[in-house]
Amino acid sequence: MRRNLYTIGYEGAEISHFLETLRDCGIQRVIDIRDVPVSRKPGFSKRALCAALEKQGISYSHFKPLGDPKAGRDAMRRGDYEAFSKIYNAHLALETGQRALKEAIELASRQSSALLCFERSPKECHRTIVAIEMCKYVEFDVRNLGVNKENQRGNHMSANLKGMAAVSL
Repeated sequence: MRRNLYTIGYEGAEISHFLETLRDCGIQRVIDIRDVPVSRKPGFSKRALCAALEKQGISYSHFKPLGDPKAGRDAMRRGDYEAFSKIYNAHLALETGQRALKEAIELASRQSSALLCFERSPKECHRTIVAIEMCKYVEFDVRNLGVNKENQRGNHMSANLKGMAAVSL
């Protein structure tokens, strides 16, 4: 049986709407793949987020080796997707990245999980690359979630990438 793997970004979201989205979608674990899990956005730094998720009965794991290194973030800020992709793929290929990837796969195979990063759009975020890599080992149906700002229940799915075979974000 194929399991869903969700991705989500919190850009522009309030923590209450973010948590509601996770609850509405039945997320049991958040897999944080930010290199630096701190945020100026209230509620999204590692400790505060972990505590808020725990209150909702949602597990939290942080995988620094799956985070986008500073050079990759800088390339994305410049709009240089080619450089970003090269930097991030080399980073992910490291032993620590591969080990973290396998651990994330294990967790996502057991519980309904969401890969977390900042960017709202999966097109502009390394979580899409991580999801594609995870699908090379396990047949996940990847679904990108959007956080509703207006508390509109049930309208969270932004894309369904069947098996990630043909990714057209």
